[in-house]
Amino acid sequence: MNKLALAVLVSTFSVAAIAAPETFNIDAGHTAPRFEYSHFGYSMQQHRFDKTSGKIVLDRAAKTGSVDVTIDTTSVNTGLALFNGHIQGADFFDTAKYPTITFKSTAVKFDGDKPVAIEGNLTIKGVTRPVTLTVTHFHSMPHPMLKKDAIGANAVARIKRSEFNMGKYAPNVGDDVTLTIAVEAVKE
Repeated sequence: MNKLALAVLVSTFSVAAIAAPETFNIDAGHTAPRFEYSHFGYSMQQHRFDKTSGKIVLDRAAKTGSVDVTIDTTSVNTGLALFNGHIQGADFFDTAKYPTITFKSTAVKFDGDKPVAIEGNLTIKGVTRPVTLTVTHFHSMPHPMLKKDAIGANAVARIKRSEFNMGKYAPNVGDDVTLTIAVEAVKE
């Protein structure tokens, strides 16, 4: 094989390797979906879910990707066991019937090689609605302890809980809910 053919072959493989989609598994220990709402106007209550799983696929060269997240609704953490049980009831998350919340992307928007918005379908209590997560922070680098590539991001969206059959006590308890997701994921 002549040198020119070898150079073309090597550069073809190098470009393919750079442009390949990368799959990252969500790190449950460093991923914290949170939700915030007004409690009778007195305060903005903030709660979280402690168990999250999923995958993120990014092809930064092609500016495409996908996000698939599952949140265990039984892991809701309000800081008070009694309220955890209340919010898992039929009027709210109804965890006996709907043990998970899912988000499945339909498009990932990029600015350069960084994702800035993730459009997708959010399913809560069997109701699916389109939601756009705005990425407020994104970082990618080799994980210093795991010695694998890793990514991290923060994303935010606003929803109305009544649109997901969770409108009890609205408007006294705010119908507008801010979802904030801090996520870290490690390359497969």
